[in-house]
Amino acid sequence: MSPRQKVLIVDDEPDIRELLEITLGRMKLDTWSARNAGEAQALLKRETFNLCLTDMRLPDGTGLELLQHIQQRHPQVPVAMITAYGNVETAINALKAGAFDFLSKPVDLTRLRELVNSALLLPTPGIAIDRRLLGDSLPMRNLRKQIDKLARSQAPVYISGESGSGKELVARLIHDRGPRANQPFVPVNCGAIPSELMESEFFGHRKGSFSGAIEDKPGLFQAAHGGTLFLDEVADLPLPMQVKLLRAIQEKAVRSVGGQQEVVVDVRILCATHKDLAAEVTAERFRQDLYYRLNVIELRVPPLRERRDDIEPLASHVLKRLAADTGQPVATLHPQALDALKSYRFPGNVRELENMLERAHTLCENKQIEAGDLRLAEGNCAAEGGVPDLTQIDNLEAYLENVERQLILQALEETRWNRTAAAQRLNLSFRSMRYRLKKLGLD
Repeated sequence: MSPRQKVLIVDDEPDIRELLEITLGRMKLDTWSARNAGEAQALLKRETFNLCLTDMRLPDGTGLELLQHIQQRHPQVPVAMITAYGNVETAINALKAGAFDFLSKPVDLTRLRELVNSALLLPTPGIAIDRRLLGDSLPMRNLRKQIDKLARSQAPVYISGESGSGKELVARLIHDRGPRANQPFVPVNCGAIPSELMESEFFGHRKGSFSGAIEDKPGLFQAAHGGTLFLDEVADLPLPMQVKLLRAIQEKAVRSVGGQQEVVVDVRILCATHKDLAAEVTAERFRQDLYYRLNVIELRVPPLRERRDDIEPLASHVLKRLAADTGQPVATLHPQALDALKSYRFPGNVRELENMLERAHTLCENKQIEAGDLRLAEGNCAAEGGVPDLTQIDNLEAYLENVERQLILQALEETRWNRTAAAQRLNLSFRSMRYRLKKLGLD
């Protein structure tokens, strides 16, 4: 049995340390905690760690100083920064200095798990699918009716909606309620596949067709034969792959990399993206002919703020599931906490609600969630000009990701999309660059 991987947590806030310890413990990881940089350095001398999560501001220094210490003395340990205080420039400096990635407070547990999985090269665990659309609001009743109608059809469906609104669940329901229900449902995140592997992933490859192809491998189209292929974040497909995808859909056949013969495939195509696909066509980032082929029928998934009556039953369902998962009593929402949820904008939709309740469930007292346990961060946009006041930004991580995206795009443009050269320009390792390109949908 292989030893468990070790994570060092550095934060002077006890509740943050506890939240991270519980979450990583559930991931079967061992954790050590330090309240400051001095304690962290002492632990680093005694133990060998696979990852360090450190706050940006520490009582006896900064996360940047700890990062530099680790890079000098323990260069094999990736470091991720956690911040709710610093400015954008500080976060960018951390990335340039070699930080693996960053998280913002309140910590998004889904993002945390994704970051840890990537840093430790862990397999992403399967997500248990609750194949129900909860809520009895008018938008949800209309959505369920549309799903039932579309399930009987074989036409391609374009599912539009914001991130976290439940587009993949809608796609699964269309599949489950149709004639292909007993055949495979194959979801694929188009933004997560490296461009050089994309053709092989979609269409398969033959043994010896390229370096590393040690055996024949079927592609996603073959895996979905007879069933449904769900192309999530389809707008992230690069233009050359869009051409090949269009041909596969039109011809209903694929040819594997290195193969001589085309193979007939029978799949129903469902796709989704949080972007405005029509606007992507206008901007010439998405082929118009492929757009018309995929967008035979459009199905819009409403954001959570358009169905606030569903927040209470959704919250009740999530809390019951969390109690069952942890073997603890079901936590209850104080009326003021429920009112706070109903008045919140939920830019991350149902996914944000689930993450918020999971964090509150972990840290609340006596299994009653107060409004303060939710840590809602409603705020206004940063003022124009100068360094923004991050206390007025309601989604720091999204803001920083946008800044990171612009810096990486600038470096890629300046190096004519030479990723190695762009990584060097940004003082990033190639592995870290690859991770960021995948995370931001730029690969």
